[in-house]
Parts: sequence; structure tokens; C-alpha cells
Amino acid sequence: VQLQASGGGLVQPGGSLRLSCAASGSIFSINGMGWYRQAPGMQSELVADITRTGNTNYADSVKGRFTISRDNAKNTVYLQMNNLKPEDTAVYCCNALIRRTQLRPEYGYWGQGTLVTVSS
Repeated sequence: VQLQASGGGLVQPGGSLRLSCAASGSIFSINGMGWYRQAPGMQSELVADITRTGNTNYADSVKGRFTISRDNAKNTVYLQMNNLKPEDTAVYCCNALIRRTQLRPEYGYWGQGTLVTVSS
């Protein structure tokens, strides 16, 4: 199983970016999916997560600016980031709880990080 993240880059304050993370490989089902970020010198923090049925949860710092969504048919989770601020600068990583077969337990998989830099 692999999670491939994309969509990071350099953006000016107030700008927007959309991150994508696609899961591939031997997958029976995917439960929760989410995005975490780690800024330089800081601990990793949850940005947002989403259940298979679409229930979402956001960090207070991104509420009203970020939107998490998923396409279950494509095993993909998205993070639409609007009104970006310099403090949003971080490496963003996706996570997914994946069951590889019906008989196996869920396991958390991580994608590679994608760098988001918000700067003028």
C-alpha cells in the first residue's frame, strides 16, 4: 500500500492550494483519512480528518479556511486550503486507516510529505 501526496508549493499570503493524497495497492477498505503538518521546530499536528461517511474534524487554526474531502471511489483525500497564512508553512503529510483484506485489522499508513510555503 502506498499513499502518494501532491499539490504543495509556494504561495503568497491569502492564496490557495489544493493537496491530494491517493492510496494505491492491495486495499480492502479505507476508514479515516487525514492531513497532518509539521512546521520547522514544531511538533506534528492534526490539520483535518474525515471519516468514510464524510464526518470532518478540523484544527481550530484552520477552521473556515481549509476544507477536507474524499473520493472513496478513487481512494483519495483532498485538502483545499484558502486564505493561506505564513503560519501555515509546513510539511503536510496524509494518513489513512487501511484494511488490506477483510480479515486483517486496520493499519495506519502515511504518505510522503509535501511542502507548503506561504510567503510574499
